Order: sequence, then structure tokens, then C-alpha cells
Amino acid sequence: MNATDRTPADLLRSALAADPGRPLVTFYDDATGERVELSVATFANWVAKTANLLQGDLGAEPGDRLALLLPAHWQSAVWLLACASVGVVAEVGGDPAGADLVVSGPDTLAQAAACSGERVALALRPLGGRFPQPPEGFADYAVEVPGQGDRFAPFVPVDPEGPGLVVGGEELSWARLTARAREDAAELGLGEGSRVLTGLGYDDWRGLAAGLYAPLAAGGSVVLCRNLDRLPQDALAQRVESERVTHRL
Repeated sequence: MNATDRTPADLLRSALAADPGRPLVTFYDDATGERVELSVATFANWVAKTANLLQGDLGAEPGDRLALLLPAHWQSAVWLLACASVGVVAEVGGDPAGADLVVSGPDTLAQAAACSGERVALALRPLGGRFPQPPEGFADYAVEVPGQGDRFAPFVPVDPEGPGLVVGGEELSWARLTARAREDAAELGLGEGSRVLTGLGYDDWRGLAAGLYAPLAAGGSVVLCRNLDRLPQDALAQRVESERVTHRL
């Protein structure tokens, strides 16, 4: 990664330039049996489409607040990087009533309805599937995102010192977030080619760092596991071997 990278979007651009074909996010849901692997290029394409949806169709601007009501999931990681690309502040588990926009999974729709701004819902179904019946008052992400452009350019350059992420009651600028991701990567001993398996949630910094930001900052990748407690130990050992995991968190 480049030492001059100051935002998560910068880190992703550097990863794309270095090796677009390598895995970046491998996602398992051990409640459904789902497995999805996204290369750097595929992940970046999802981020670009989502950022175009966010900036264009939803009218989001730098500094706007987005309540992110999603679990640890590959689509959650996409939204976090899309927010970084536009400059929208991602408030993980934030209060929809005080947010400009809300992005919700299927289990938090009633809570998300308190947002008076744009509302987006994700079904979190295998292969990014849509809702069988679109939730009233919400745009279905799986319907809206495929037609978005594959390249993204912000209308306004993102200020690295501007507010970026709110998690666990702490607000981080994009620059501080990126620096902290590098620090965590160093503490964990991550480097290029490191492969981190994590079952941690995205509701605190530790889970976000392990499940996205630290591997990205180090030039590594993540095996992100949802409902990992349902996986027997022998199956977990097989996964660690088959996915060539170097670090477990």
C-alpha cells in the first residue's frame, strides 16, 4: 500500500492498481451455507456502483450522515467503502431518526423507518438477491445497484480530515481511520498476502478493523464469517486450511 493513502478509498485504489485479481473479501454465512469470494476488482466494482447510487440517485453529499444498520457482511463492507468514496459519514448502528440516510438489513426495517431521508434496504440473501416483496418506503439495493456505473468520480474531493466513521460512540476522520487501520495491521503482524479469518461483528472498531480495514491497509485479505458459532470445530479447521488463513481473530 502507498504511504500517501489517507482514506479507505485511497487504500482500495492502491490495492486495485497493485493486483486486481487477488481475493479481497471471502464471505461465509454458516446459517445459510453461502460462500462469496470477491477479488479486489470485483469488490471495487461493487463499491463504484454503490457510490454512484449514493451520490447520484440518493443525492448524498460529503458530510451527510448515513445510519448503517447492517451485520458483518460483504455488502456491509461495500457500503463502508462507498461512503468513504463519496465522503458520507458512516454511523455504524446509528440512530436513523437523526441521520440523513439509512441503509438497513431485513431485521432492522422497523427501526430504519424512523429516518426522514432516503432509505435503502438489503435483503442480505445469497448472491445479493432482492427482496421477494420490496419493503414499503425503501429502495431495494439489489434492484437499484446493478444499473449503476462501473466507475466512480466524486463531485467533490473527499477531505481526509473530514468526519468519516462513527462506531462505538467514537468519530474518526478518514485520515485517522486509515492511520489506525495501519496501526492495527502492524500490531496483528499483517502484511502483503496475509489472510485474516474473523467471526467478529461490525458493531465495534475491533470487528471492523479485523474484518475490513486492517487487511485492506496491509495488502491482505479477509475471510469474513457470519454465524461462525454454528460451524463445528473440525469444519473450522478445514476452512482455515482450504482458505490458506494466516491469522484468526
